[in-house]
Amino acid sequence: MSSLFDSIGGEAAVDAAVDIFYRKVLADHRISRFFDDVDMEDQINKQKAFLTMAFGGPAKYSGLDMKEGHKHLVARGLNDSHVDAVIELLGGTLKELNVPAELISQVAGIAESVRGQVLGREG
Repeated sequence: MSSLFDSIGGEAAVDAAVDIFYRKVLADHRISRFFDDVDMEDQINKQKAFLTMAFGGPAKYSGLDMKEGHKHLVARGLNDSHVDAVIELLGGTLKELNVPAELISQVAGIAESVRGQVLGREG
């Protein structure tokens, strides 16, 4: 059985999705402020590595865990509505790239599975 990473199109698909996703994020008034002081090139590279690993591709992610990586954003007000917006934009990005709905659901499930960690509610 192939991984989600392979099913959505591998590295090229993840690269395209992350690039489109961050264009959407930076244009979205609900969440763009959380990226005001972020090195976006570095952020994009970290996100590509993280999603590749989360989707079952080669594990090259060496960043902070979800709780540590988002602690400073929680202190700035990051909450469930912002996570909802991120999941919505990610789903919209994948739909735009013609990823099948059942694979988008799997991606949303992975995103949901780290919600508590991102928001600092679990370790």
